[in-house]
Amino acid sequence: MADAAPTTPNRTLLRRQPNTAYRQREYLTEKEVERLIEAARKRGRNGPRDAAAILVAYRHGLRAAELCSLKWSQLDLRHGRMHVNRAKGGIESVHPLHGPELRALRQLQGSSPYVFVTEAGTPVTTAWFLRMVQRTGRAAKLPFPLRSYPFQCIRTCCDMQLGSSWRMMATIRGAWRIISVIETCRVPRGTPR
Repeated sequence: MADAAPTTPNRTLLRRQPNTAYRQREYLTEKEVERLIEAARKRGRNGPRDAAAILVAYRHGLRAAELCSLKWSQLDLRHGRMHVNRAKGGIESVHPLHGPELRALRQLQGSSPYVFVTEAGTPVTTAWFLRMVQRTGRAAKLPFPLRSYPFQCIRTCCDMQLGSSWRMMATIRGAWRIISVIETCRVPRGTPR
């Protein structure tokens, strides 16, 4: 009878280090987002589309999937409103659109039902958004690299901007399923007081 013992040694997995070991912080400042938008505007043939995608994601705290699935039927450019279908069980809501967003989105109007499309006319993917923000971050010479989490940095930056100024608190609480204002105060941990 053959020995049933395993031939490879039993190895334990290394413990994952805290996020601070991998990156300095988990958000972008408002100035860094502005640099990112400017760099996107100057980069390549699709600069206006890329800059608009970053601006809309930043201003409305959209996940990459929410941004990529955004359709023209969800936008009312005449009255400055955007219906946001949240992913991951979030609550749908209507967000106001302001001057820079309206101007950026009007430039993108075309025949596709989707707002953000490729040159072939197909909707962009979340992988596209990830790569585009990473490349734009390198072009903008941000103080730290945007590796695997750039859309989360942009989303958290939006949360911090809205939460620290106490504007649109009902929008944050309703759209992101935050039950009390106390939870909202805990979300932007890196906010200077």
